[in-house]
Amino acid sequence: MKVNTEPLKADTFYHIYNRGINGENIFKTENNYRFFLNKYILHIEPIAKTYAYCLLANHFHLLICTRSEDEIYSNLNVNVDEVSNLINVKKDRTASFNISNQYAKLFNSYTQAINKSINRTGGLFETPFRRIEIKSDAYFSKLIWYIHQNPQQHGFVSDFRDYPHSSYHSHLQTKATRLQRDEVLKWFGDGEEYVKFHSHEVNSETIRDLKIDFN
Repeated sequence: MKVNTEPLKADTFYHIYNRGINGENIFKTENNYRFFLNKYILHIEPIAKTYAYCLLANHFHLLICTRSEDEIYSNLNVNVDEVSNLINVKKDRTASFNISNQYAKLFNSYTQAINKSINRTGGLFETPFRRIEIKSDAYFSKLIWYIHQNPQQHGFVSDFRDYPHSSYHSHLQTKATRLQRDEVLKWFGDGEEYVKFHSHEVNSETIRDLKIDFN
């Protein structure tokens, strides 16, 4: 039985993660990373705020907070009166459907483009994608650290700071960003404390409660 697939709720923090089918790479070229982020902005920004991310060759991690029901309905042009009049359908359930549907659009549109570019057929991502609700401040802090450390843990780089496809450096820059940069830096205190927190060494005890399950 698959776990971490509960319906997504509005106005809730989540760790979202997924991987390629059978461990297949989902990012085939360097340009694929940017293409995915552009698709992500198009489909996910209307329904969620993003605090951290890391894209690796065969999987990805996201730390998001889903938007409020009203924001979701407004951004997606959902008629709330029609939703309210549906028999046995609650507004929050419909918000949940819209959140998941936007992720489906992201994965499907990205897969179609990749398949076309390499003459491939079939699905690219495992389904359903996984999610873990974030219920504590400590977990939120450690998850940002874990997401940014992930490339080093998987051997893509010897130092996670050298990895180009994560949000680590974006939080330390001043140029415009879609990330919740100000909230993240304020959470840690400032940029210096953010960097200091990320310097903590990785060991089995540190990541014990952060290990993910794809089974």
